[in-house]
Amino acid sequence: MNYFLENLAKRKKIVQKSNNLPFLMVRVFISLLLICLAFYSYSQELNSKVLINTEKLQSSEKLLFEEMESNIEQFLNNQIWTNDKFNTHEKINCNFIINITNEPSSNQYEATVQILSSRPIYNSSYETILLNHGDREWIFEYFPSQTIEFVENGFNDNLTSLLSFYAYMIIGIDYDSFEEKGGEESFKLAWKILNTSQNSGYKGWDQFGSRKNRYWICENFLNPEFERVRKVMYSYHIKGMDKLYLDPIESRSIIMSDINSLNDVNKKNFNSAIVNLFIDAKADELTKIFKGGNLNERRQAFNLLSEISPSNIDVFNKILE
Repeated sequence: MNYFLENLAKRKKIVQKSNNLPFLMVRVFISLLLICLAFYSYSQELNSKVLINTEKLQSSEKLLFEEMESNIEQFLNNQIWTNDKFNTHEKINCNFIINITNEPSSNQYEATVQILSSRPIYNSSYETILLNHGDREWIFEYFPSQTIEFVENGFNDNLTSLLSFYAYMIIGIDYDSFEEKGGEESFKLAWKILNTSQNSGYKGWDQFGSRKNRYWICENFLNPEFERVRKVMYSYHIKGMDKLYLDPIESRSIIMSDINSLNDVNKKNFNSAIVNLFIDAKADELTKIFKGGNLNERRQAFNLLSEISPSNIDVFNKILE
């Protein structure tokens, strides 16, 4: 991505070698070079894969849903969401699994969607899950040959708002895992989308629905009351997971401290969206991490995690096996 920026002198030589070309050709060449420079100055942040499942529909237009799948994926991957520069290998891997459950009217769809994102762990080929969230309140319109276009300061359509909201949440959570509160700006942009979507009448954008809906997820990330959870997000990854392969004993100790912090927050705000989001992403991983500890560590981890998330007790039972 930085090829052109790192080779300014080479570009001068290229232009000098072009002196024997007609003047117009030189100008065209320079213009193309500048376009490439502008393109490489900012790179798309997401490496998204989209899967649309229509098995629950009585009949489906295969070509339409193939087009929808392709357009959604292109929108997520081609939109420039931040001013940060990303190399290709630095893009954030994420998946949108869209299960369309109903078509209440022509070109209107109801769906449940599973959104996943991950990030690599240093000194390994392992990728840790950052987000594993199910949204059961997707209602949107899609027409053949529809263009999905991001609108920064307004509501265009619900599909665009849903995709844009989760794009910023994915980026924000990723940034939080590399820097304390690193995702603040992305969460604010997601909140902005949420605010502009609240008057649309679509579900999931206001505080009166599920405590796990879009409103509460974003609200929790921006609420100072949950700042400790965001610090855990950073510590868990940078001080824990990224050093796990080099020093598993110290890393487990840090992660245990992080789980204690989560439990403290959970006691004051039981069943909060942000804590649930963390546990939903990390339950299997935490189980594997603490299975490698001594008996006291395993018991302590089991007790803490079962208290934080009783619904995952079957998963956490494996820590003691």
